[in-house]
Parts: sequence; structure tokens; C-alpha cells
Amino acid sequence: MMELSSQDLIRKLLIDIGENPDREGLEGTPHRVIKSCSELYAGYKINVASLFTIFEDVHGYSQIVICKDIEMFSMCEHHMLPFFGKAHIAYLPDKKVIGISKLARILEAFSRRLQIQERIGEQVTDTLMYYLQPKGAACIIEAVHMCMRMRGVNKQESKMVTSSLKGEFLTDASLRSELFNLLNLNK
Repeated sequence: MMELSSQDLIRKLLIDIGENPDREGLEGTPHRVIKSCSELYAGYKINVASLFTIFEDVHGYSQIVICKDIEMFSMCEHHMLPFFGKAHIAYLPDKKVIGISKLARILEAFSRRLQIQERIGEQVTDTLMYYLQPKGAACIIEAVHMCMRMRGVNKQESKMVTSSLKGEFLTDASLRSELFNLLNLNK
């Protein structure tokens, strides 16, 4: 049995949905889809450990560090449809701090894969706890899911909010409340 190339599979999909892959407008689509996938799923190729630029905190900063409203998108692993929104990533330093852009890069490494929203938050906080070893880490994601809006229940105003809290953000209610206040989530 001959194995189909990725482009042949896209052509077959176009035929299966009732399209003509040879018509004007679709002639280059299989190639474009494959090229697009290399961008959409680039997270599989990222070595997360290489993202960490850690600095010893000689001044002993001990307050919450937040990178807020980070735009993000991912692709639902159940329907391969996009979900997108914003993430808030925070940590409570313990002798080390990280370059702030690295928080967004960590999010990108995990979100540019077939995913579920809950797992992205867990992967971000687990990674921070492992490599940075802070007193706590948090990732709150607010996203809209096209699998909820374009198919199934067709709920156009739905938004999913998930949180992953580790360390003192999970165990200290006053610290968690401070974090949520800083993020304007205690409304």
C-alpha cells in the first residue's frame, strides 16, 4: 500500500468535503495548509529548557511578578479548531527572576500544539516551578473556542477561564487574592 503525502491527504480531505482541489483558488491549497501547519504547531519543535534566561536576584525581590494580557492561540485537540484569548502568567520569586519575555515564549511553546486550555496552564506553571523554582506560579487563561461557537452548541458569547496555581498561590488565600486583585479578577 502506497503511503500518501501530507499534500495528498489535504487533497483527499477537500474531495471528501465536496470540493474540487483542482479548481481555481484551491490549486495551491494543500501546499499552503502544510506550510500553515508548520507555524500553527511550531511548539512541538521548541526546547522549553532553552527558553530560560534566569538571573540571580541580588536585591531579594519578593513580590508578585506578572506578565498580563499575553495574546495566545492554540488548536483544540478534539476538533482541530482554534481557540484564542489572553493569558496572565505570574510567579513569586525565590532568589531568581526570569527575563519577562520568556514568560510569553513559554506560553507560546505549549499553546502552539494540539491542546486543551487546562493543560496549557498546567504546563506553564509546572515548567516555571521546575526551572525557576519560585515560591509560586500561576497561569490564568481566558479564551474563546471555535468548537463552541462554530459547531456543536453554537454559543457565540461563551468564554472559558482556567487557572493553574502552584506553590504559595495555591496554599495562601491572601496571596491568591492579591494576585486576582492585580489581575482585576476579583470583580
